[in-house]
Amino acid sequence: MSRLAIQSVVRIAGLVFVGLFAGFLTGILVLELSLRQFSSTVYAQLQQVALVGLPLLASVLLFPALIVTAALVLMELKTRDRAFWLVAGALALLLAALIITLVVNVPINLAEAGWNVSNPPGDWADIRDRWQVGHAVRTFAALLAFGALSVAAARQPIRRRSLQPTPA
Repeated sequence: MSRLAIQSVVRIAGLVFVGLFAGFLTGILVLELSLRQFSSTVYAQLQQVALVGLPLLASVLLFPALIVTAALVLMELKTRDRAFWLVAGALALLLAALIITLVVNVPINLAEAGWNVSNPPGDWADIRDRWQVGHAVRTFAALLAFGALSVAAARQPIRRRSLQPTPA
């Protein structure tokens, strides 16, 4: 497989994983904003259900997105053209999303996992608000990363093999 073909496969994988991650976070954001009108017990119960499988899905999407985007940065390193900077920016945004997740969202998730769903803590709404702000910021970062990768991919020329026979 040629270097160009490998780069194309990696670029497509990056778009798929980053796009899925950004879409996943957007879906969670919509759900979270919908939950604002419900009581503390509904919120606590849904959070505990969500914590059963969603963290695994987030990891399955984010870590390959980071790896593939880092590989694209390395592949584009020599060019230092606009596509390189878009891909590097996408990687920085994904890393920011990861840091926000680890610093803001994961500690709150761990606390919420131990809540009594019949009697959440008195400051549950403040905790929910902190989680949602962190989530909104990481969602915005992931969407921007997907946008940057999309623009970088669109800027890459499509090279096709010539259908002309090579002279013998």
